[in-house]
Amino acid sequence: MEKENWIDVGSAATLEKLPLQQVMLGTTRIALVYKEGRFSAISGSCNHVGGPLGEGRLEGDYVVCPWHYWKFHCRTGEGEPGFEADRVPTHEVKVEGGRVLVNATPATNRSRKPHPPHPLAREAVRAPGPIRVAGISTTVMTAEHPRYSTSDALLETAIAHAKSALGCETQLIRLNDLKFRACEGFYSKSARACTWPCSITQMDPDDQLDRVYEAFVHWADVLLIATPIRWGAASSLYYKMVERMNCIQNQETIADRHLLKNKAAAFIITGGQDNVQGVAGQMLGFFAEIGCQFPQFPYIAHSRGWSAEDMENNMRYVQESKTLREGAQGLVARAVDMAALMVGGQLRAPKMVRGGRKAHQLDVKAQT
Repeated sequence: MEKENWIDVGSAATLEKLPLQQVMLGTTRIALVYKEGRFSAISGSCNHVGGPLGEGRLEGDYVVCPWHYWKFHCRTGEGEPGFEADRVPTHEVKVEGGRVLVNATPATNRSRKPHPPHPLAREAVRAPGPIRVAGISTTVMTAEHPRYSTSDALLETAIAHAKSALGCETQLIRLNDLKFRACEGFYSKSARACTWPCSITQMDPDDQLDRVYEAFVHWADVLLIATPIRWGAASSLYYKMVERMNCIQNQETIADRHLLKNKAAAFIITGGQDNVQGVAGQMLGFFAEIGCQFPQFPYIAHSRGWSAEDMENNMRYVQESKTLREGAQGLVARAVDMAALMVGGQLRAPKMVRGGRKAHQLDVKAQT
């Protein structure tokens, strides 16, 4: 192996001021470490998805990748204990005349321990069967002290109608029951740092948003999202979820990969406060961005206005409103009809039913 390929990367007095930094050997990134009075160098490209190790941090003897926190020993290049079979190349370093020289020829080779793909990484292929409806509740409440939720109540009505009257497979996911981390902004570091499956999901087996990803990408034909209105916006759990959906949208922009195919989305929006159209606009815009289609009149909503502070009357109104219940049924029927059209290419003639607020409702049974 050629050993005489030394490249001057800078003044030792300057470089020793930082424990870890990135230097370039032509177009090759190197993570240069200064620890205990000694320089060492390893490849600047992480084994995972090529994160810039030199822009990370030094944790003991390990260089921590800034993208997804993979660790490699600063002198041997070996992965952290438990992942020793993963290693990045090391490079010889010497100091001559106050200058730091790094050998561009690696002293050791890169190796990658075989890692089984995450279950979510499989190709999205729709299995045969009836239309599948996933209801997503974004209501926040204390588990030990449950309360009546108007958005949840209408979501439950819609899901029950999809199952009993439309012959769909259904599931109801309550975000409030899941333990999942907030988006940690990997996209802000680099578009390629935001991966599919989600980087957090890959790193943290206890993160439960994998259930939502599974429903959205691999299972459901209809995504029915329900939210209360909180200070003129959707709930905090809704935003916590959609921020984590950046990994789906990002596949469109960096890989031209369409994870959501033939999916219909519809929305239930309720609250004591107003701004229905603002909330609906955000939801429509986001779900359009990740590839969903919408039925005619894609949301139902209820609000008694900004000044209606008597929430007990708001709840009573929803509980007693036949129009809203029929509106929820009509909404899911339209979404199922849209999904059936995309999945199977067939559409039955619509049957008119009573409408919910702001929309005429069509009760359409999907042909599957």
